[in-house]
Amino acid sequence: MRLSKKVLWLGAMCAGFWNASANAAIPQEKLTFEQDTLKTEAQEEASLLPYLPEVEEIGPNPAVPQDLLKERFAKLEKSIPLTYHKSSHEFVEYFIYKKADFTRTMMARMPLFFPMFEKALQKHGLPTELKYLSMIESGLNPTIISHARAGGLWQFMPATGREFGLYQDKYIDERFEPVKATEAACLYLKQLYRIFGDWELALASYNTGPGNVKRAMRRSRGTTFWTIYNVLPRETRSYVPQYVAMNYMMNYGYDHGIFPQTTEFQIPHDTVHINGYIDLAAFCEQSSINMEDLKKLNPQITKTSLPAQTRDFVLKVPSPQYTYFVSNRDSIMNYCTGKVLNGVLVAKADSTRTDSLSVNKAFPYALASQTSETDEDEDTGEEQVLVERNRTKKTSHTVRRGETLSTISKRYHVSVAELRKWNRIRRSAIARGQRLVIYKTVKETAPAPVRVAAAAPKVDEQKAYNQARHTRKRYHTVQKGDTLWIISQRYGLEIGQLKKRNKIRGNSIKPGQKLIISA
Repeated sequence: MRLSKKVLWLGAMCAGFWNASANAAIPQEKLTFEQDTLKTEAQEEASLLPYLPEVEEIGPNPAVPQDLLKERFAKLEKSIPLTYHKSSHEFVEYFIYKKADFTRTMMARMPLFFPMFEKALQKHGLPTELKYLSMIESGLNPTIISHARAGGLWQFMPATGREFGLYQDKYIDERFEPVKATEAACLYLKQLYRIFGDWELALASYNTGPGNVKRAMRRSRGTTFWTIYNVLPRETRSYVPQYVAMNYMMNYGYDHGIFPQTTEFQIPHDTVHINGYIDLAAFCEQSSINMEDLKKLNPQITKTSLPAQTRDFVLKVPSPQYTYFVSNRDSIMNYCTGKVLNGVLVAKADSTRTDSLSVNKAFPYALASQTSETDEDEDTGEEQVLVERNRTKKTSHTVRRGETLSTISKRYHVSVAELRKWNRIRRSAIARGQRLVIYKTVKETAPAPVRVAAAAPKVDEQKAYNQARHTRKRYHTVQKGDTLWIISQRYGLEIGQLKKRNKIRGNSIKPGQKLIISA
């Protein structure tokens, strides 16, 4: 057994030397490559992204004729060389026979991103065929993250992303925002081409870093990608041939019987400008927007809410629901921004502004220090205090055939969680004929009980506000992604107050936990 293992090992070693390229005879030092600023190897996403083969598999009789590929590469070649090499040939067959599903997915996603890619590349004077590079980087998935923490369509590492203007924090990661990430990729690719003056070397350095490519050029004394090929890391040796093969597949895939099953297009959308806290799940609930559509339109949002310090954030919303939002923006925004506290409105909305059409990026919601307005009495000429409050009205609904908690919640503009709480429903199942209790909030604006001079009302009004605030306990049920800081910002509390009222010692809370907001 030991002898046979030694024979097999020697045979493998000999085979390796036999198959080695002639260039391998150049004396080589063991290279230590610096850590890349960008992702060095594509991550598989549920077996979607191609795994890099370790060996060449092209035999004497390849399935796709060599002459055909050479001819077609020449036809496709524009600014970036599409050099025929056995590795590029191998990847063509790899994407035809082993990764046909990946190729179909790339064909389906092209209409979603390529128009934007082409516009950005043209703006920067770069070859439009660079659009195929993102397929190798990310599989055209704007939210994919590699094991090395590179993210987005163009797989920027966090530090490199910031270097090229991509903002990142706990809630927002612009590496996932397609337009901004593509702009950053254009700037970086332009920089790499200025360094090398050669697109194949620029592509290689996008993968492994310009320092590694320069070092490989010094060690091998080569000046082109193919002359330094053997001293590059395996991932980088495969990177350029993969790009060539993907360029080919997107243009000639149909000739090999590969077609997209479905085609993806951009969701028509309008914009809403956000300044301050917003619960996006509540926003979708109240606006009848599918949360998945909101995520697709805003992939840079990494949580289900935006914090109180948010400024000038442009939120994209699907156009079909935008009209409904504009018609109901006051109630929707008051609900999902935490502006209503125990039935008292603590912020006022300017519903005359249409976000998508406005050049003014100021948020249409300004915090108010008091809950009353003044109006002049026509008879006396004195100012009259008008107090706006919300009154809770109880109603009932009899479940009809085909109705669900979700459809009922949308009809009455309440959340599913509230329906469950009011009716003590643990699961989502409801029966036809079942009667559900629903509490509706009705706005009322009425004069204060006593007319006073303009300078006097603030004391009484503040007292009324405080009484309304403490009339009954108010609770918050912890949702996935909530933290004490998020909840405190939503309800205008100090974290210490929140912890004291709920007897919380540390900072951990869990979904489903009920917290006292006001006693």
